[in-house]
Amino acid sequence: MHQLASRLRRLPPSCGPVRLIGVDGHAGSGKSTFAAALAEAIGGAPVLHLDDIASHARLFAWTEQLLTQVIEPFERGESARYTPYDWRARRFGAPRTLPAEPVVLVEGVGAGRRALRPVLSCLLWMDVPAEQAWARGRSRDGEEQREFWDGWVPAELGHFAADPSRPYADALVRQSPEGYEVLPGPRGGPGPHQDVTHGEGPAAMW
Repeated sequence: MHQLASRLRRLPPSCGPVRLIGVDGHAGSGKSTFAAALAEAIGGAPVLHLDDIASHARLFAWTEQLLTQVIEPFERGESARYTPYDWRARRFGAPRTLPAEPVVLVEGVGAGRRALRPVLSCLLWMDVPAEQAWARGRSRDGEEQREFWDGWVPAELGHFAADPSRPYADALVRQSPEGYEVLPGPRGGPGPHQDVTHGEGPAAMW
């Protein structure tokens, strides 16, 4: 875990002074849980959840908002301010500050999209098959969100068909009984080996 955090901290900045780390994968693949553990290992790195940027009206059409509210301020070395979306109230809330720390994680479906890859220091893909991830998500969200999931699945399929992330991942993250495995991704990692955690969070990379 600490080796992974150390490697990420040593990456060159990619967005102004920020090392922006993308955590992408299918809905229900465990991105939020992994990102929280990784952020803690890094020393409390801020995490931007793309669920806060997206909305019912624009499940994937949020690139401009992200660039304007987050990426452009980071490139100037400034803290970002964005308006998080409340999925139950169906409205955006009060502005929230996201500091331009040395490492910032961006997690969510589409974190590795074409428009964001140039400003990422590293892209991690949660390597869980789509059907398995969606089943997890449906179970987690319950009957209340059944209608939402019925609309989400084709929308996600369409997004990744047009703008895939996995082929551009620097590393693949897989859950195991011991924790997480972090393996070289399709783009290739800086080492040929893999490491496995022992229930303490992310493994060393790669």
